[in-house]
Amino acid sequence: MDAQGRGRADNIDPADQWVLNPNTGEYELRLSPSAPQSPVPGPRRPNPRDTGGPARGRGDAAAGGTREVRQASGAQVPPPRRRRSAEPEPPQGRRNRRPVKQKSKAKKVLAWTAGGTAFVLVAVGTAGYLYLKHLEGNVTTTDVGNAAKDGFSKDDAFNILIIGTDKRTGKGNKGYGDANSVGHADTNILLHVSKDRTNATALSIPRDLIVNVPDCETIQPDGSEKVIAGSRQVRFNESLGQEGRDPGCTMRTVKEVTGITPDHFVMVDFNAVKTLTTAVGGVDVCLTHAVNDRDSHLKLPAGPSKVEGEQALAFVRTRHSWGNAGDLDRIKVQQQFMASLMRKMTSGDTLSNPSKLLSLAEAATKALTVDKGIGKVSTLKDVALELKKVPTKHISFVTVPVLDNPADGIHHKTVIVNPGAAPDVFDAIKNDVSFTEVKKEEKAAKDAQAARLKGSRSAPSEVRVRILNGGAEGGSAQETLQWLQNEKGVLKSENAGNAPAELAKTTLEYAPAQASQARELAALMGLPGSALKPGRSVTNSQGLPEITLTLGKDFKGAGASFSTPRKPPKIDDKTTANEVKCAG
Repeated sequence: MDAQGRGRADNIDPADQWVLNPNTGEYELRLSPSAPQSPVPGPRRPNPRDTGGPARGRGDAAAGGTREVRQASGAQVPPPRRRRSAEPEPPQGRRNRRPVKQKSKAKKVLAWTAGGTAFVLVAVGTAGYLYLKHLEGNVTTTDVGNAAKDGFSKDDAFNILIIGTDKRTGKGNKGYGDANSVGHADTNILLHVSKDRTNATALSIPRDLIVNVPDCETIQPDGSEKVIAGSRQVRFNESLGQEGRDPGCTMRTVKEVTGITPDHFVMVDFNAVKTLTTAVGGVDVCLTHAVNDRDSHLKLPAGPSKVEGEQALAFVRTRHSWGNAGDLDRIKVQQQFMASLMRKMTSGDTLSNPSKLLSLAEAATKALTVDKGIGKVSTLKDVALELKKVPTKHISFVTVPVLDNPADGIHHKTVIVNPGAAPDVFDAIKNDVSFTEVKKEEKAAKDAQAARLKGSRSAPSEVRVRILNGGAEGGSAQETLQWLQNEKGVLKSENAGNAPAELAKTTLEYAPAQASQARELAALMGLPGSALKPGRSVTNSQGLPEITLTLGKDFKGAGASFSTPRKPPKIDDKTTANEVKCAG
């Protein structure tokens, strides 16, 4: 080998010349093609373990002189090079084992670094798990039975009832509420988050609204059930605390009043307002005039201010310094406060500050009482992340439309539901209608749904349908079957019993070839385009294809229209979470 060839060979790590043969599953020596190779295999390279001598490295060539000299002196002699075309044979004693390659300093550092990183990740993961368990210990849960759902779905619209009680807990709350209160529903907001997360509506329910509280089952500390009798024509705030009523009773009362079913509840007390506002470093508020309220002890100048802790609680509790000094005007101020708190909690200043996030996590979990369905910190995190998807400009704050209670005479102390305006608000929320302008992509989706109703329609006698009850009142499938056959001439129909799962809304599934049948049935029943679900057909007992009508919870009876409002009703004093308004 000449000097040039020897220099190239010396730059090659021998360990890099052993490669795995995929045909044999063994490692084989593959020398560099640039090096001269001999067709004759040399003698076996001695193994240091066989001779007891040290293993030689690549520097041995320079120290050992020529091949002949080393052989004459009994030195270790490397085998001659193989020709490029020759098939190398691994030395004996080295089969199935790849030679050990020396690690460079850089690789050793990387190895140590990787090991250290892995340790840190394990440590952080363990600490994170322990911290989550710690937070979970902060959360208080209340079992309200079937008033709340068992779990939380990230794929559906959801309704959470937020209850602020007038119960005194913690220090420094003696100036607020009734000293002997068992904890009434003082502030109540039903938060509806749309299925597509494009919008949300926060519906405030006045505490002085006259309602009928239904009978409700409560779970006692020993696990037994106790039914608490309902009350007629009482203030809404008596749905909690009075006679031992739990938040489940308040949830049932909301359904009684609005027709909207809350899925879960979140309850906070006076102390929660102080701890949450302190955790985020204060909440920005604005006043049209200076306030010095002797009842709440709130003292603020006109214009912008920042409140936290005791001052924040005084701000939301103040009544006599706003508008007509009534509860409805205080609700407006509380809505503005909540909007500002939402903006602060989702701001970069909070989300990018680990200290604030930890403080907020501690404060929030200690402040909340929730139902068991969302009692885990991981579930509360999911709820928060789903709500965070909604832009603040599409979070609307509205109040139940009310009238002064005529039973009060000239002293207006309570209110009643406005029968002319409230039902439209409730229907809009039930049907997932946004109170803000519909986004272009949402409008396009609704236009596509409406397009399913356009086209040719079959004769009623040609419609072949099976009917399932998927959450409607018992007997609805049979009622619909008789109505279709006797009044609409849809004779090829059958009652297929109960659906495997309940649905919030009625659906009509059909194969592409059955679209004309689906359009005819939709027209007969008043189904909207959103109810039509292109999919597949099923085969009846005679081997004929059928479309599937599944009656959901929105089913109002055979012949009743399913049409839903496309636009929200006009609401006075509606605000959105991105608006900055001054209280006054």
